[in-house]
Amino acid sequence: MSQGDVVGPVDESVGYVLKQATIALRSAMDAVLRPLELTVPQYACLEVLDQRPGLSGSELARATFVTRQSMNLVLQGLQQRGLLTRTAVAGHGKALPTELTDAGRVQLRAASLAVHSIEKQMLAPLTPSAQQRLLTDLAACAAALTGERHIQLQQHTADD
Repeated sequence: MSQGDVVGPVDESVGYVLKQATIALRSAMDAVLRPLELTVPQYACLEVLDQRPGLSGSELARATFVTRQSMNLVLQGLQQRGLLTRTAVAGHGKALPTELTDAGRVQLRAASLAVHSIEKQMLAPLTPSAQQRLLTDLAACAAALTGERHIQLQQHTADD
């Protein structure tokens, strides 16, 4: 290993600082969602369902970065609280389409406002152009490792 291959101080590592930001964001989201009796995965599930109603549990798991098993628990909890519905009979295959209830939309609105305030606080030190650049750069970093997510962001950005 040459001298140039050394990682160096962790606080100068993009990956380390990105992980710090991720943990800080998750902690702040947990704090604002707790009074609403929601977890971050539950909030993410509601948000995705609002934008893409009818997704199956597997599709929701992929969209919210949790396992199918974890998503089943999330869905059961939200359904028991009356925040979403799942059809009793699958339209095709074994997938049960899921949609928000009116109560789910009300809960989501409160949660979205709370989470948006956290994101606004996190991005406050950055100019609007720096915020856009951060979004673009993070998408490019994800694409360098996965390829798929960057394509989705580009499509979403082009639609806006």
